[in-house]
Amino acid sequence: MNGCCWRCRNRLGKVVLGYSGGLDTSVCLKLLQERYGMEVVTVTLDVGQHKDLEAVAEKAKRLGSIRHYAMDVKEEFVREYVFPALRANALYEGKYPVSTALSRPLMASKLVDVARRERAVAVAHGCSGKGNDQVRFDVTIRSLAPDLKIIAPVREGNLARDREVEYAEEHGIPVETGGGPPYSIDQNLWGRSVECGVLDHPDREPPEEVYEWTVPVEKTPREPEDLTVEFVDGVPVKLDGEAIGPVQLIERLNGVAGRHGIGRVDHVEDRLTGIKSREVYECPAATVLLEAHRDLEKLVLTRHEVLFKQQVDAQWAFLAYAGLWMDPLREDLDGFVEGTQRRVCGTVRLRLHRGGVRVTGRSSPFSLYDLSLATYNVGTTFDQTASKGFIELWGLPTILARSLRGKKAKSQPVGRQKRPKEVKEG
Repeated sequence: MNGCCWRCRNRLGKVVLGYSGGLDTSVCLKLLQERYGMEVVTVTLDVGQHKDLEAVAEKAKRLGSIRHYAMDVKEEFVREYVFPALRANALYEGKYPVSTALSRPLMASKLVDVARRERAVAVAHGCSGKGNDQVRFDVTIRSLAPDLKIIAPVREGNLARDREVEYAEEHGIPVETGGGPPYSIDQNLWGRSVECGVLDHPDREPPEEVYEWTVPVEKTPREPEDLTVEFVDGVPVKLDGEAIGPVQLIERLNGVAGRHGIGRVDHVEDRLTGIKSREVYECPAATVLLEAHRDLEKLVLTRHEVLFKQQVDAQWAFLAYAGLWMDPLREDLDGFVEGTQRRVCGTVRLRLHRGGVRVTGRSSPFSLYDLSLATYNVGTTFDQTASKGFIELWGLPTILARSLRGKKAKSQPVGRQKRPKEVKEG
């Protein structure tokens, strides 16, 4: 026995599996029983993925789960993960609102909680060895519970997606293939991601069937729709003047913006493993709220704060994307962001039309916009004569450097010139 691996020593021990009901985790549920010899406890979190959780629980039990936990964590997800991301204007590589990434540390923490309650020896997930989620789950779990084993059957078995489909068919696991390779879909309140199938080819346009939350531009309303969002401390609290809960606010915005075709993201991003990946996302509410929030920040923060926060925001988004939610740097950055958001209070008016959103007005009690300084009319209090001295001081380093460069160029010896050949006369 001493030479056995930990799987053998812990045979029939409990493992807690994060279970979505999809292909990957359903295959994992069977593999954990068949190849790892373990009792499987499944956990499904409701983060706004619009799935029939009762059906997911029934499927898990039918496939052999000895106990299933279903948790509604939408409120916690929005308050503790989505809103911090909004305050940090989190967009990975300038496009992706890190929607899937934000849910992973929450899921990992709940898996650890259930593992403690069940006295399990391990936790498991359905991530492959190619993607980012494996990093997000593993790092968070090990940060919270270094004593728990982590099992990733798809990664450890080096399973390709077509092999998973074969395994599922062999073991009676229902799989919706749609007549071809199934899409890999993940969604929550903040966004919906779609991978695989035809989307593996970055030169091909995504078929309309991959979209669920947004309509094509040609089918959007002809007339624009205006709405207002009110922020307090960088967090949206009212929609069109109505106080509304955080979950309901995002759900309503997903519907309204999606109806106008807003929030489609198609781009090639850099995974942590170094692989370039073509990703398609639908993030209607996130697109609208991020646009409004950034605009309001520009009204109330100084230029120095705005420019420096852009660097902080980019780093914050990278940490969230890269599975480093538990890293102290993320908490440090949160401290800076928190300080700036005390003044991000006010109302932003937006216009939704034909797949686009634009700000049409903004106001705040902390606005740094001074009409008497900004206006070009005769009532301005700005003394234009002061600008001449400002320009001289502002441009002094540039002018001196350029002047010195010119002097050095003139002092350099000129190379020998070739004498022109004499022209013979006659």
